[in-house]
Amino acid sequence: MTQVLRPLKGRTIALLVEQQYQDLEVWVPYYRLVEAGADVALVGRKPGQVYQGKFGYPCPVTASYGDVSAKALDAVLVPGGFAPDFMRRYPEPARLVAEAFALGRLVAAICHGAWLLCSAGVLRGRSATCFFAIADDVKNAGADYSDQPVVVDGNLITSRKPEDLPAFCAAIVAYLAQQG
Repeated sequence: MTQVLRPLKGRTIALLVEQQYQDLEVWVPYYRLVEAGADVALVGRKPGQVYQGKFGYPCPVTASYGDVSAKALDAVLVPGGFAPDFMRRYPEPARLVAEAFALGRLVAAICHGAWLLCSAGVLRGRSATCFFAIADDVKNAGADYSDQPVVVDGNLITSRKPEDLPAFCAAIVAYLAQQG
């Protein structure tokens, strides 16, 4: 029997969720991080609320944006789909991202998740990528945009689309494992 490596045991991660999230961009990182030993909270507006993904997969929220402390986290992940547009309608998600970023915690976003990074004000002077349709938003928020599968700039990890999930997840696991 092979022993399973759990390099993220003891790590706490908030994965932000809202209606019409991109199903793969929530569930692939969720299970990859759980597999690596992390405690992953699905965070939305109301604990117990169930959001439907773009493709209909249900996601039950386990914690609310306002109840999660950036100080208690090792990372915040923002998936894409239409969810980031809905997240930006409330101050708490952007505030959580901004606080985590300021504390040096990992902030990771894929696809349209970069919209929330724009709202949180964490892109100025950083290198980032995103879904090509919002590249102008990312540039206007002050980032040096690069069309690559994954961009790592300190405690900021960004990725473009579902096809980039293997590189995105690997970068997150590697970053958090190095933080000892």
